Amino acid sequence: MADYRYGFGTNLSAVLLHGHASARACDLGATDLYALNILQLEGAMTPGELGARTGLTTGPTTRLIDRLERAGYVRRAPDPDDRRKVIVEPVGRPAALDDVMAPARQKIGEILGGYSPEQLDVLFDYFARAAEAYREAAEQLRANGTADS
Repeated sequence: MADYRYGFGTNLSAVLLHGHASARACDLGATDLYALNILQLEGAMTPGELGARTGLTTGPTTRLIDRLERAGYVRRAPDPDDRRKVIVEPVGRPAALDDVMAPARQKIGEILGGYSPEQLDVLFDYFARAAEAYREAAEQLRANGTADS
């Protein structure tokens, strides 16, 4: 069986590098764009939840939210379930983000277009399962105290 570890690592590195370049092209830090992606995918959450998802401690999370709020991408709102708490809600996204992401999205679309429906099912199954494996591994590292920021 072929050793796919090199290809997986290269792929992940390329995705990360593209994320960093995309963030810079939108005048954001990589963590800022990452946080916006989390909020767009998962919806509003408490600052603590956002900090846990991004791997940031309290101080850096507060500064992150401050930056995103000043830029008009998020707002702090009272938690509807507990008015003593605040949640962070996405309210906007960088105007240039779709333009910045368009070339990669187009190329990935062309690549995916070359696969059969059955092959796409396998690919999407892999990506869903791999994403969950990475989330679990990150949680385990945090629980063990080895992923503190």
